Amino acid sequence: MTRRLLRLTRAPRGRVALAALLGTATVVCGIGLMTTAGYLISRAAEHPSVLALTVAIVGVRFFGLARPVARYFERLASHDVAFRSLQRIRVQVYRRIEPLAPTQLRFYRRGDLLSRCVDDVDALQDVQLRGVVPLLAAVGAAGAAVTAATIMLPAAGALLAAGLVLGGAAVPVAANALDRRAASRQAEARGRLSSELVELLTGAAELAVFGQETDRIDRVRAADRALTRLQRRAALADGAADGLLLAVTGLTVAGVLATSVTAHAGGRLDRTAIAALALLALASFEAVQPLAQSVRRLAATAAAGRRVLELVDHEPAVTDPLEPAPRPTGRVSIELDRVRARYAPEDEPALDGFTLRLEPGGRVALVGPSGAGKSTVANLLLRFLDPEAGRVLIAGRDAREYRQEDVRRLVAVAGQDSHLFSTSIRDNLSIAKPEADDGALEEALRRARIWDWVAGLPDGLDTLVGEQGRELSGGQRQRLVVARALLADAPVLVLDEPTAHLDPATATALIDDVLDAAGDATVLLVTHRGEGIERMDDVIELAVA
Repeated sequence: MTRRLLRLTRAPRGRVALAALLGTATVVCGIGLMTTAGYLISRAAEHPSVLALTVAIVGVRFFGLARPVARYFERLASHDVAFRSLQRIRVQVYRRIEPLAPTQLRFYRRGDLLSRCVDDVDALQDVQLRGVVPLLAAVGAAGAAVTAATIMLPAAGALLAAGLVLGGAAVPVAANALDRRAASRQAEARGRLSSELVELLTGAAELAVFGQETDRIDRVRAADRALTRLQRRAALADGAADGLLLAVTGLTVAGVLATSVTAHAGGRLDRTAIAALALLALASFEAVQPLAQSVRRLAATAAAGRRVLELVDHEPAVTDPLEPAPRPTGRVSIELDRVRARYAPEDEPALDGFTLRLEPGGRVALVGPSGAGKSTVANLLLRFLDPEAGRVLIAGRDAREYRQEDVRRLVAVAGQDSHLFSTSIRDNLSIAKPEADDGALEEALRRARIWDWVAGLPDGLDTLVGEQGRELSGGQRQRLVVARALLADAPVLVLDEPTAHLDPATATALIDDVLDAAGDATVLLVTHRGEGIERMDDVIELAVA
């Protein structure tokens, strides 16, 4: 899985190398500042001439000025790497899950799916920001520090190397082992809390009406407490890591100091280098300090990565052929020939042996109770679902021979589940035909018999409809959905339960207006109600198996 996450989150190698180099330079400047400052103080205590201190003074000034500059550019470079990585992840994840919608995503709770696509995807930026870049910088800076210490006193260099390995490798591993499960379970806990919150907010009115809001709030509190417990345990591990690293740092510095004093007593080290070596050892641990937290964060990131990979690993049930047939043009016939379809291998067939023929310009009603498979017919026509047996024929050819995009340009759908985005009427209509001008939008709204209402609004086409069209009445929402379908000017118009949630008078008026506006388009009316049935050429009844 680690290799897959690295591939998924990879950023340009040059930019990663630059961020790591700047990170190394930042730490090296800090080490240089402490080392030269220690030497300067020790040498100044001997009261030499000012000229004898010039190099040390210049060194302190240089490292003191260079360090914040290097840190600034290191932050820019590392965040550039993170954002580029995040951009790549988002695009790839969307490209992988887009073919799964809508039929293969229906098994996920909306809140959990949202958490995977937002929180878990955002967490993956830490692979580069908290993993690759700090590790490379730590190796570079620690190597430079050990080299400098070894040149001054080999024994001190060996002690420092051992301390850095212990602080940069053993301490993070030990701290992570304190509560590895807490880190790995945080992503799942956040997804559960997000699901509970989304359902609570979405169904707030219904919960209040039936007096169940207390129970749902308790479920949110329980999910929040579970996440809080995991975060507290993770904070405990972080604290333990900081304490262990501090202990290792102190022991290493004490060891280097003792070794330096012994070397001076043996005449192998100048006394002015004792403070320099001790401060060099102390500053060197800045290189490995981020690694403990990085390991903790990467454990949580790995859990988020597993959830993202679980989502994107789903192979689309519907794919385009390698050599697609030419897109059909004009008014075409569509036929479902003895199809059997199911949404998952373990499910019962939603349709079995079903046959339907739509002639160009024909009008067919598909009626039946909920669960009879009416919406499955619409999914087959749109190639959201391919039949397990039988065929969907378009202009005499199997629909699987065409690209999905070409099939969907033939069919426009207006139904109870059609989504309205939280934006303007204009933007919601333009989804069907982005190049449409205001005249075309007005014509579509007139055909749906809703233009007079839109024209009377203060903002007209720029009126916001609210999330999922909540600022509109049921009839206005459905007519806007119909206008969008009519704007697409597709040869086939599928009306999937268009009168759901409408009173009989409004439903009858809507169906009459839509059928009048459809012109010579083929119309398939999917419904379990009676409005508009008398205007159909054929009525096919589906029964629950």
